[in-house]
Amino acid sequence: MQLTNMQSGRLIKRYKRFLADIELENGRQITVHCPNTGSMKNCADPGSDVWIMDSGNLKRKYLFGWELVRVKNRYWACINTGRANGLIREAIESGVIAELQGYGVIRQEVKYGDENSRIDLLLEDDAKSTCYVEIKNVTLLEHSGVGAFPDAVTARGAKHLRELMLMVEQGHRAVLMFCVPHTGIEQVRPADHIDPEYGQLLREAALAGVEIYAYGAKITPQEVTISHSLPVLL
Repeated sequence: MQLTNMQSGRLIKRYKRFLADIELENGRQITVHCPNTGSMKNCADPGSDVWIMDSGNLKRKYLFGWELVRVKNRYWACINTGRANGLIREAIESGVIAELQGYGVIRQEVKYGDENSRIDLLLEDDAKSTCYVEIKNVTLLEHSGVGAFPDAVTARGAKHLRELMLMVEQGHRAVLMFCVPHTGIEQVRPADHIDPEYGQLLREAALAGVEIYAYGAKITPQEVTISHSLPVLL
């Protein structure tokens, strides 16, 4: 996925979930949109180098959106959670995600389940079982290459796990895909210390037949690309 119209700066602070104050290289300070609803733990330290995108839309209240951060001055992370579905779809279509090949049709945001949900990606083919793919973005680096999800308590995430288990009961494939656009994360595990109920439900989902995968990315200020599988520790 190409990133265009990017500018670098330094994070002053992130606040009110959707806002961040940035100091540009010329010293000017601006407020930008933060496209991430999570806690952004370990990804929003004041003073971090960041990259923001100029939307080019003068009608927007905040012209720029925050895209990348340099974590601990070592790792790249894409904090725009709105990129995750597109990144995974690109990786499926390019053949990077081997587990999800062979489907002729990919649809997005299709209604399903018993709890008024929409699946991120629905993979269909006449010769294969329909596959429901729920995508979760992982940017919480805990220690020594270990990434964790979620970074805040997530009732919505628990609902999605229940829906995926229901799809398995109905005879379909169901996949939870951890999209990991963070170059410091080498493996993913549930964040039991943050949301123990989610961790327990994730393990129940795996036992029920929900397939769980994680894929990492290559990141530069010009491009984010899903590139390799990562182990999931349950």
